[in-house]
Amino acid sequence: MAVLGVTIALLGWVVVLLLVSVWKQIHSSWNLPPGPFPLPIIGNLLQLDLKDIPKSLGRLAERYGPVFTVYLGSRRVVVLHGYKAVKEVLLNHKNEFSGRGEIPAFTEHKDMGIIFNNGPTWKDTRRFSLTTLRDYGMGKQRNEDRIQKEAGFLVQELRKTQGQPFDPTYIVGCAPFNVISDILFNYRFDYQDKQALRLMSLFNENFYLLSTPWLQVYNNFSKYVHYLPGSHRKLMKNVSEIRQYTLARVKEHQKSLDPNCPRDFLDCLLMEMEKDKHSTEPLYTTENISVTAADLFFAGTETTSTTLRYGLLILLKHPEVEEKLHEEIDRVVGPSRLPSVKDRLQMPYTDAVVHEIQRFIDLVPSNLPHQANRDTTFRGYVIPKGTVLIPTLDSLLYDKEEFPEPDKFKPEHFLNEEGKFKYSDYFKPFSAGKRVCVGEGLARMELFLLLSAILQHFNLKSVVDPKDLDLSNTAIGFGRVPPHYKLCLIPRSQG
Repeated sequence: MAVLGVTIALLGWVVVLLLVSVWKQIHSSWNLPPGPFPLPIIGNLLQLDLKDIPKSLGRLAERYGPVFTVYLGSRRVVVLHGYKAVKEVLLNHKNEFSGRGEIPAFTEHKDMGIIFNNGPTWKDTRRFSLTTLRDYGMGKQRNEDRIQKEAGFLVQELRKTQGQPFDPTYIVGCAPFNVISDILFNYRFDYQDKQALRLMSLFNENFYLLSTPWLQVYNNFSKYVHYLPGSHRKLMKNVSEIRQYTLARVKEHQKSLDPNCPRDFLDCLLMEMEKDKHSTEPLYTTENISVTAADLFFAGTETTSTTLRYGLLILLKHPEVEEKLHEEIDRVVGPSRLPSVKDRLQMPYTDAVVHEIQRFIDLVPSNLPHQANRDTTFRGYVIPKGTVLIPTLDSLLYDKEEFPEPDKFKPEHFLNEEGKFKYSDYFKPFSAGKRVCVGEGLARMELFLLLSAILQHFNLKSVVDPKDLDLSNTAIGFGRVPPHYKLCLIPRSQG
């Protein structure tokens, strides 16, 4: 009887705790946007497909409207779906919602660097980094020269494939890898360099792991599953290895620094650290600089290389598009020089294809999480400080009215009736506002110049019938990961 009494008491206590938990959820949500009723601990996990959370959020938007609330575990999340809601949050309320929602897999970068920083150093680090990148590397002319030079090396390397099937992941990826490496460290790698291949494999693996269902679970239930075995451990180990690499480069630069002649991005940050070292709360430390470099190295390599790799696969699937690209490149650029930025104005079809590739692949569908910096009234709702916000980018890139038949690859989405390039304000693959990607200008330039250079010198050939090519993602989460494939590059007679 005593045991039975204790059991009943424990069950009663559990029921009380659950009721209190539910009541707190309801009470705290009173002024929030509508959404599905959350369960204790797991929140709205049952309403989400962990293999495709962006699609799940789209379905919930159909039911609850463009602004709604979900609970990812105990985390309260307000989702913005559609052009008007996303634009309001990112641009009209950019100060109130410019915080960064926590991503537990990148705990080692917490409150440091640019991408995952939600601490007091974020604004100054980002502002100084943007200025430095503009002055020492990301100025338009300097970058164009750098990318064109790397495009020449890329073409040479691609010729070595001799028209045989190959996986483009690392060869194509090495071009943006070297461009950002030159900006950050004043160093470019050989295409067979073991260190370069190792770092690119870490970037590639991390992008994949971040997009798997287990990492969706980990990033929302880390306090419950942190000590369990799983791929989150591999991801964090990779993040640590990348940071150790950039930290080593920072220490090397410290030893050889000449304040009168800064060589690259790291030198500029180290010079600022020297000015700042007597401050009571120094903004720049070797740790913060190493994380900032790691952020830019990863983002500057992986997003562009994945887009190029995915773009080549799409063109294999659509040989009629490739044919039109060849015609325009031959007519405007010819065989004797590399494509340049000024050519873009005379190459509307190529420009449209580059934009359509980015729209169609929808690389980071749910954006990176934002966070409310203070209690904010938004569309009549109260968004409490600390609330995570997801301004979905796929809802813009796949808007049916702006882009008819959004599930189809159609360069015409960015062309007017006269065949001239047509810009769309819905095109926000780099996000917008205060958290817009710092490397947007560089990435856009790279995609145009590198893709044009490849097609200037090679015809693409699929190893299977183009109709049988599958463009489906291998994982969808943080990003959309393209499938692995092989292709042949046939040198063009004019090249």
